[in-house]
Amino acid sequence: MPTAIVKINKEANHVINLVKAKYDLKDKSQAINKMAEEYEKELLEPELRTDYIEKMKMIEKEKTIKVKSLDEYFEKLRKR
Repeated sequence: MPTAIVKINKEANHVINLVKAKYDLKDKSQAINKMAEEYEKELLEPELRTDYIEKMKMIEKEKTIKVKSLDEYFEKLRKR
């Protein structure tokens, strides 16, 4: 696992301590990891998230159907 020595300002330190307390984490490293997880969920494009890739792999394995015309296909579905 990578290690880093970082310089953070007073406010950032306060936020890290709040995250640590809120999630009952043992140390600041866990708090930073938690913040990174939340950042990934909220801000990264879906294509970059690991859960998106896993979901796409599952969809890729699903059975497919051939359709000549989308209009005809959806019209048949509406009539059901």
